[in-house]
Amino acid sequence: MDNPIETPSTNEPKLKPKQKYEGKVMKTSLQGAIVDIGENLPGFLHISQVVDSGNPNAAVINLEDVLKVGDTLTVWVKRILKDRVELTMKEPLGLEWREIKPDMALHGKVVRVENFGAFVEIGAERPGLVHVSELSHNYVRVPSEVVKVGDEVDVKVLEVDKRKKQIKLSMKALQDEPEVEAPPKKTARKGKAKKEVVEEEETDFPDPTYMEIAMRKAMDRAEKRKPEITNRIKRAKMITETEADEIYERTLKAKGEQE
Repeated sequence: MDNPIETPSTNEPKLKPKQKYEGKVMKTSLQGAIVDIGENLPGFLHISQVVDSGNPNAAVINLEDVLKVGDTLTVWVKRILKDRVELTMKEPLGLEWREIKPDMALHGKVVRVENFGAFVEIGAERPGLVHVSELSHNYVRVPSEVVKVGDEVDVKVLEVDKRKKQIKLSMKALQDEPEVEAPPKKTARKGKAKKEVVEEEETDFPDPTYMEIAMRKAMDRAEKRKPEITNRIKRAKMITETEADEIYERTLKAKGEQE
């Protein structure tokens, strides 16, 4: 006899963090409450995760002042353990700090506009900032020229600083860059300007040959050395005249001694 085909159990909990449930309080204690969320694993709601609907921002000191057995609650999965599911009444953030990465494309809503940029709610603990220089590829004098409070925009994450809890966003990073128009070609003007262009073209001279360049350089060098050569000739002439006078004097002196 063939073995029957085993089918996967449908009783296994299909839980994941941030999943929303409607649960029923089964038991309360000093530490928290046991909540039935319809899964095999029991749900545990710690007192620190309980929210008082009458005063949501206040910490709960006495659980029985807020919850009692049989109450129906809206809870979210905080963490999944082997023997229980930890729950919270505090709606989780759409994006945790560890989940926000550079280059992520997100959709958000403008919640504040300042002179230096616009703050966009993206589901994180704090809104991200789109600096005025990141709003558009075109020049933007003030952000209000591009966005206003309530606008839904697409943004890209540029930088995340978890320590300072800052998120830098960009709108232009998801926009197509405008095409750069080629500069118009210059054309000759009519009338007088055109005549001047023609005259300039007619007075152009052909490029000198190699021999002409060499001859010009030699002539330039000779012209530069002309004063030096003239001085040399003068000095040589003076030396020659001096030597002639000395020879003449020696000759006369010798002749006088002989007489």
